[in-house]
Amino acid sequence: MRNLIIYAHPNSDSLNHFFKQVIVESLQESGQEVEVRDLNQIDFNPVLSLEDIKGQRTGKVALEVQKEQDFISWADQIIFVYPIWWAGMPAIMKGYIDRVFSYGFAYRYDQGVQKGLFTGKKAIIVNSHGKSKAEYEAIGMDKALALTSDTGVFTYCGLEIQQHFYFDKSDRATLENVAEWESQLKSLLIENTIAV
Repeated sequence: MRNLIIYAHPNSDSLNHFFKQVIVESLQESGQEVEVRDLNQIDFNPVLSLEDIKGQRTGKVALEVQKEQDFISWADQIIFVYPIWWAGMPAIMKGYIDRVFSYGFAYRYDQGVQKGLFTGKKAIIVNSHGKSKAEYEAIGMDKALALTSDTGVFTYCGLEIQQHFYFDKSDRATLENVAEWESQLKSLLIENTIAV
């Protein structure tokens, strides 16, 4: 399977960086192909410009956007790794989606009906956040996050979500928490390998 990891966190000592490394190593050990797009490392420009908008309407995108679209076209499975900041994805990840998931590439409308164009591709989303699961459930944030990211972005574009991990209280995680999260990630990746 061809796996594309889209990763957003500026700190190489972060928990998210650890998750990314676990995923890369697990996929490579199982003999799968892996490409990583570290958005901070490649200094991806997240700002959707007027030129971008005009280009998207005519099917023309910037070279840096085309490069990212080529990676997505290549992939069978896309794995998104990023923290939840201010109840959403980091700006660089949101900007990546704004610019790369363009009309005619990620979705289109056929006679007024929206159609996702990533059909046949799988997705795994890995998020960390500081609040507890109970706190998010109490205020409905868990449902809001699923609606805005899973429904509003990923399945909207036709991706088949295999799993969306929300690793909570990550700013005060114990070694046991991290070991459990690592085990959950590896288990899913092993299951996917067997399924292939």
